[in-house]
Amino acid sequence: MTSSDRSQAVGEAKTYEPKTYEVRTYGCQMNVHDSERLSGLLEGAGYVRAPEGSDGDADVVVFNTCAVRENADNKLYGNLGRLAPMKTRRPGMQIAVGGCLAQKDRDTIVSRAPWVDVVFGTHNIGKLPVLLERARVQEEAQIEIAESLEAFPSTLPTRRESAYAAWVSISVGCNNTCTFCIVPALRGKEKDRRPGDILAEIEALVAEGVSEITLLGQNVNAYGSDIGDREAFSKLLRACGTIGGLERVRFTSPHPRDFTDDVIAAMAETPNVMPQLHMPLQSGSDTVLRAMRRSYRQERFLGIIEKVRAAIPHAAISTDIIVGFPGETEEDFEQTMHVVREARFAQAFTFQYSKRPGTPAAEMDGQIPKAVVQARYERLVALQEEISWSENKRQVGRTLEVMVAEGEGRKDDTTHRLSGRAPDNRLVHFTKPAEEVRPGDVVTVEITYAAPHHLLAEGPTTAVRRTRAGDAWEKRNAAGAAKPQGVLLGLPKIGVPAPLPPVAGGCTVA
Repeated sequence: MTSSDRSQAVGEAKTYEPKTYEVRTYGCQMNVHDSERLSGLLEGAGYVRAPEGSDGDADVVVFNTCAVRENADNKLYGNLGRLAPMKTRRPGMQIAVGGCLAQKDRDTIVSRAPWVDVVFGTHNIGKLPVLLERARVQEEAQIEIAESLEAFPSTLPTRRESAYAAWVSISVGCNNTCTFCIVPALRGKEKDRRPGDILAEIEALVAEGVSEITLLGQNVNAYGSDIGDREAFSKLLRACGTIGGLERVRFTSPHPRDFTDDVIAAMAETPNVMPQLHMPLQSGSDTVLRAMRRSYRQERFLGIIEKVRAAIPHAAISTDIIVGFPGETEEDFEQTMHVVREARFAQAFTFQYSKRPGTPAAEMDGQIPKAVVQARYERLVALQEEISWSENKRQVGRTLEVMVAEGEGRKDDTTHRLSGRAPDNRLVHFTKPAEEVRPGDVVTVEITYAAPHHLLAEGPTTAVRRTRAGDAWEKRNAAGAAKPQGVLLGLPKIGVPAPLPPVAGGCTVA
C-alpha cells in the first residue's frame, strides 16, 4: 500500500459514522435507574445516543419493559411490530428487549417477534453490549436470563438523565408477597448493598456536581434485613447528612410494615433529608389489606402519618391506592376514602385494579365489575383533587427554596417562567429572573397561588444561588454540543434481510 493509499484509508476511517442507540423505558423508578445504566453501557461500547424524536430510527433500539402495568405485553408487541418494517429497510439494525417482562416471558418474545435480536432479564443488564455483538456475529437471537443478580445497577457505567440529581440503588428485590404484585418473582429476594459502597457512590456523584440523590429500593426502608441490622436505613440517612455538598436526600418506596420510629427521627434530625414521604396505602380496609397480604392495618398506617406530621410539620406525604381489588365491598372502599380524608395526602397515585398474570390476586374470587371500579375510582380522584388543592393553598405566602429543574414546566417558554421542586417535592412555577438561572441552581421565591398539582410564585425572585450542580449542568450541555467521534463496531451484513413475519395476534396498539 502506498503512502497516498494509507492516507486515503485513514481519511475514510475518520468519516465512519458511529452507531446510534435509543432506550425506551416503561414502568417504575427502578427501570428508569436501569435504563441510565443501559445507556452508559452502550456509550462505553462506542454507541452514541440517537437524537430526540428518532422514534426507532437508530442502529440499536432497547426496550426496558415492565410487567406490572396493565397491557404491558400488548404495548411491547405493538411497538415491536412498528419497528419490523423499519428493520427490514435498515440492514444491521438491532432490537433488544430487557426488564421485567423479558424476565417473565423469556422465549415467548422471540417466538412472537422473531426480528428481536437480544432478550435479557432484570439480573444481567450488564451483558447487553456483549449480547448485541454475539447476535451480530452469530446472526441469531441471543436470549440470556440470569436467575440471580450479577451486579448492582449502580455499579455499572451510567449515562444519567440529570446532571444535578441521581438515583442511588441501595437494594434490589423484595421479600414481601403482596398478592397483586409480580415484582418479587421477577426481581428476586431482597439483596442489600454494603453501606460503605452506597456512601462511596454518593460521594463520587457529589464530586461530579450532583446535589440531590434519591435512595432507591423495591422496599427501601427494609434495608438492613439482608445484613442483619434493623436500624441500617436510619443510619444510612444520617450518614448522608454528613456528606458535604449533598443538599437534598429523598427515598422511594418504603413499606408501612418496616417504617420505624428511628427512620422518622432520622428524617426530622438530618437537615438534607427532605420533608417528603411517599407511603403506599393500597387500601384503607383491613379486610382488603389482609387479602392483599399487606402486613399492616389502617390504624398502623394512620399512626405513622400522625408521627411523621408531629416530627416534620411541613412534610408532604403522597401515596399509592388500588381501587377495585377482588372482593372489595362498598364498605371497604369507604374505609379507603376515610383514610384519605384523615391522612390528607399532598398527592395520590390512584390505580384501578386489573389482573396481572402470575399473581395470586388474578385467580381470586370476587373480581369487581369494570363499571363499579370506574365509579369508585372517580369518587376517589375527586376527593383527592379537593384535598390536594386545599393542602397546596396552605403553601400560599410561604417562602421556599426551589431547585430549578429541567423539563418540568411544559408551558415555561410561553409563560416566561421557570420550574423546579420545593424541598417537599411540590412542583413550583416561578417568574423567570433577570439573571441567568440554570437547572440545579436554587432560587428563593414566595408562593402566590396554588393549583391542585402545582404552585405559582408570580412575584420577583428573592434570591438566586448558583450551585455546583448548575455548573455540572452547564458543563454537560457544553460537552453535548461537541460532535462525537466515529467508532468502528463491525460492519453490518450486506443486503436487505428477508421480509419479517407479522406480529402474532396482529396487535399494533401502543
